[in-house]
Amino acid sequence: MTCIIAIETATEACSAALLIKKAGKLSLYHRFLLAPREHTKLILPMLEEVLQEAELQLSDVNAIAFGRGPGAFTGLRIATGIAQGLSLSVDKPTVPVSSLKAMALAAIKESEPSNSGSIVVAIDARMGEVYWAEYKSNHGQLALVGEEQLSNPETMFVQTQALTETHAVTVIGSGWDTYIDSAAEIITNRDRINHIPQKFPDAVEISALAMESFEAGESYSLEEAQPVYLRNNVAEKSRKTKD
Repeated sequence: MTCIIAIETATEACSAALLIKKAGKLSLYHRFLLAPREHTKLILPMLEEVLQEAELQLSDVNAIAFGRGPGAFTGLRIATGIAQGLSLSVDKPTVPVSSLKAMALAAIKESEPSNSGSIVVAIDARMGEVYWAEYKSNHGQLALVGEEQLSNPETMFVQTQALTETHAVTVIGSGWDTYIDSAAEIITNRDRINHIPQKFPDAVEISALAMESFEAGESYSLEEAQPVYLRNNVAEKSRKTKD
């Protein structure tokens, strides 16, 4: 039996999931709430609930996964701190998972199992910016194209327009929900855009990707299990350029 417990608090959504694989069969226990600024209060009770529902103890899990972002600073600190604390308490590995990749996986679930194509995921980063990334889906297998980015929405629109010149593109996330109307000035092939609205990073997809990573033998030290603050990365690059 392989058992992964996961948390995701990178956005206004707060979720916990427990994914169990036994004899090839998957069992999922899940809690999800849209609750801005309440993650600290909610996440530990959510974890307790999924464990109780599955009649397991935290010590029974194989790994503790968390959404590593990009996303809200406070939310990422909560997820990372709790995951690391739980990992230390029961001596289990911690698996960081991209919150953007988790949403790309959610997009695949919204499509046919044989879906192949491009997925552009975006989380509203406020201040007129988005965290975003392009993923290529090949029959359910996801590959990151380039890097996860922080930019203005227009940069993302230009890349998406280029993709629509040759094929359909699925777009998902609060970044698209916020700025989709503005995209009309740049993205002219609107008939090739499949917009999946009102989707947030969720511990369900975090647990699934962590299960895949764990079964592939990938391992992470506590030092490697860190949040990804793209906004910090941009500031650091700017500072180095000036130096």
